[in-house]
Amino acid sequence: MQNKQQKPLYLAHAGPKLLGMPLLNKSSAFTEHERIAFNLDGLLPPRFETIEQQVERTFQQYQELSSDMERHIFLRDIQDNNETLFHRLVAQHIDLMMPIIYTPTVGEACERFSDIYRSARGLFIAHHQKDRIDAILQNATKRNVKVIVITDGERVLGLGDQGVGGMGIPIGKLSLYTVCGGISPAYTLPVMLDVGTNNQTLLDDPMYMGCRHPRIDQSQYNAFLDAFMQAARRRWPDALIQFEDFAQHNAMPLLERYRNDFCCFNDDIQGTAAVAVATMLAACRAKNVDITQQRAMFVGGGSAGCGIAEQWVERLVAQGLTDEQARQRVYVIDKDGLLTHDTPNMRPFQARLARVSPPQALAQHPNASLTDLIHIIKPDMLIGVSGQAGLFSQMVIEAMYAHCKQPVVLPLSNPSRLAEATPSDILHWTNGNALVATGSPFDNVILEGVEHTISQSNNSYVFPAIGLAVVSCGATRVTNAMLMSASNALAESSPLVLTGKGGLLPPLSDIQSISQKIALSIAIAAVEDGVAPVQTEQELTQKIQKTFWRAHYRSYERIAS
Repeated sequence: MQNKQQKPLYLAHAGPKLLGMPLLNKSSAFTEHERIAFNLDGLLPPRFETIEQQVERTFQQYQELSSDMERHIFLRDIQDNNETLFHRLVAQHIDLMMPIIYTPTVGEACERFSDIYRSARGLFIAHHQKDRIDAILQNATKRNVKVIVITDGERVLGLGDQGVGGMGIPIGKLSLYTVCGGISPAYTLPVMLDVGTNNQTLLDDPMYMGCRHPRIDQSQYNAFLDAFMQAARRRWPDALIQFEDFAQHNAMPLLERYRNDFCCFNDDIQGTAAVAVATMLAACRAKNVDITQQRAMFVGGGSAGCGIAEQWVERLVAQGLTDEQARQRVYVIDKDGLLTHDTPNMRPFQARLARVSPPQALAQHPNASLTDLIHIIKPDMLIGVSGQAGLFSQMVIEAMYAHCKQPVVLPLSNPSRLAEATPSDILHWTNGNALVATGSPFDNVILEGVEHTISQSNNSYVFPAIGLAVVSCGATRVTNAMLMSASNALAESSPLVLTGKGGLLPPLSDIQSISQKIALSIAIAAVEDGVAPVQTEQELTQKIQKTFWRAHYRSYERIAS
C-alpha cells in the first residue's frame, strides 16, 4: 500500500513551528533522531510512542467524555493538532465516531459554530472580499488541493440557514473523504462562502462570527459564485468541487450552470440520490422483484427528493423503459400534494417530475392526505426527504402495509430528530416485514427475537468514492453514468442481497474497501464516457490503490531552510 516503506520526507520546518503544523505534527511519535534534528528536544515528554499507543490513549480520553458535542469538539481539536492521529483514530472507530464528526452531531455543531469555535480550518470568503478571491486562495495552507467542498450555509441538513456555521459540514465531509475514500488530508480544502444570513437569531447573537447582514440579492450572489469558481479553476485547475448545503432555489441552478464546464457535483442532489437509488436497488433485489414494476413515492419535492427521483427514472430507462413509462412509476409529493402540471409555483426541476394528470381516484379527493394518497397510488417504496419528523405515522405505514406485504420505507431526512419515522415504529407497524434504511444512524431493532439490521443510507458510501475515482483516473467531469455506476456497485455489495441476511447496505466498518470498489466502477464509467484518459481496468485499480492514503507516520529528515 501507499504508506508502507515510503521514503522519508525532507523538511525545513523545526521546533514549535513543526509542532504547530497539523499535517506534519507527530507529537509523542517523533523519534529521538527527529527530536534532535528538528530542535524538538525538551518540547515533548521523553517517551517515544507509536501511533497505535497514541490512538489507545486518545480513545481512552474520548470515552471519558459525557456528551456527543464534547466528543465532537474533542475530535476537532485533535484534527487541528495532528491530522494523521485524527484520521487513524476515526478510521479505527468508524462506527462510533462517524455520527460524531458527521450526521447527526455535526448539525448541532453548525448551530453552535460561533460558540464552540477554537481555530480556523479552510477558507472563509465573504462577499465584500469578492475582488480579492485570487489572493485569498493563495493564502490556503495547502498547495496541491484536489478536492474542495464549498457551502454558503443556507440549508444545513434540515436545520435551515446557519450562516457561517455551515462551515462545519465541509469540514466533516472532507474528514470522510480521507477516512472513507483515502484522499490525503493535504489535498482537501473546505470553503465557506459568506453571503450573509437571513437567520435573525444569528444576526442578533453577539458571538456570531459571520457577516452581519441579510443574504445578498440574487444578481450579486450569482456574480460572487462565478468569481469564486473562476478563481478556483485558476488556482487548482484539476480540483473536484463539491457543492454542499445550498438552498433549493440555488442548488439545482448552480449544478446546471457549472456541471459541463467544471469537475463538480452537488452531494445533496447527486450523492444523496446515488446512495438512495443503491438502497432501492438492493431492496428490490432482496425482494426478487423487477424494478420496472415498482411504484416509488417520494415525499418531499425539494432538490434532494427530485434528484433521487430523476436518478431512479434513469435507472428504469436503463432497464428498458421509455422515459415516459419510467416517469409513470414515480410519484413526487410536495407540500401541496402530488406534483401535477396543475401544481402552482413549481421549480423547473419539479416540473420535469410532475404528472400530466393525477390518478382518476384523486379527482374525488382534492385535499387528499398522505394516507389517502398511499391508498390510491399503492406505492411499493416510500422515500422520505421532507424534513418533517413523524410524517410517516402509523396510519401512513399501515396504509403501505395494507397493499404491500414487504414495503420499502426509507425515512432519509437528517438529522435523526427530523426523520419521518423511526425504524422501530415502522417494523412494529408492519410486523417486521418492511425493508428499512435511514438517513441518520439508528440502532438495530429486535422484534420477537429477530434482529433487524438498520442500514444508514449515508452519502459517505458515495462521495468519497467519487473523489477517489476523480483523483485517481484524472476525470475532468462528473457524469450521470459515473453516478449510476456508483449506485450499481453499492447495491451489489448489499449483505441482504448477497447472503439473505443483514442490512440493505454494507457495514460502515467495510467502508474503505467498499469505497475502492465503487471508485473503480466510477473510474471505468469516466473512461467510457470520455471524461478521463483511456486506461485499462488493471491500470485504474493500481492507480486507486496507489492514491489511497492511510494514516501512518512517515520518517522525517532535516534540510536547510
